[in-house]
Amino acid sequence: MMSKTTVKDVSTRPEPSSANADAAPRTVGGSRAFALLLVITGAAGLLAAWVITIDKFKILEGKVSGKTFTPSCSLNPIVSCGSVMESKQAAAFGFPNPMLGLVAYGIVICVGMSLLARATFPRWYWLTFNFGTLFGVAFCTWLQFQSLYRINALCLWCSLAWVATITMFWYVTSFNIRNDLLSSPGWLKRFLAEFTWVLPVTHCGIIAMMILTRWGDKLWA
Repeated sequence: MMSKTTVKDVSTRPEPSSANADAAPRTVGGSRAFALLLVITGAAGLLAAWVITIDKFKILEGKVSGKTFTPSCSLNPIVSCGSVMESKQAAAFGFPNPMLGLVAYGIVICVGMSLLARATFPRWYWLTFNFGTLFGVAFCTWLQFQSLYRINALCLWCSLAWVATITMFWYVTSFNIRNDLLSSPGWLKRFLAEFTWVLPVTHCGIIAMMILTRWGDKLWA
């Protein structure tokens, strides 16, 4: 089990402010644990985006040569990465979605590495970063709906990206609230100090239940 201290560290503990804090705009840094969480979730999302991009290229190459390429994560008619990759929803902005992930998750890794180097950032930076993770969660939610009820197939690599995005969103939001970068009541700050982990776990659990309710034992057929 994750210790109480670890949860608090990952959630939001800031680095000490500089001696000239009164003379300059306030900047905030994160703990080592929070930085590592960003690096790990960013790396997980980047891995998923990279594999999907490679498989997408192989599918297109197969079509050109008159062959059919089946991604390794296509296990059955339901768990079928190929079906998801070839859907129109897989290019929601006019280009393959994973290309957006290659950039976005790379940025998350850069932020995490900067925090490991004890960098600090102003309020506008953290709020912009938070908005980026919010956009990521909203986009993932749309993709989840499309996957379950329109495409009728599930991509395992997409699922990894969903979990990574959900986790980073809740922890970044918690970080901003705990550091007074987002206005919030005291009870919420106290809750997030100990139980930030409950939010991504609950969020992912709801998605898992939706998947099981939608397909049940067909996932392993």
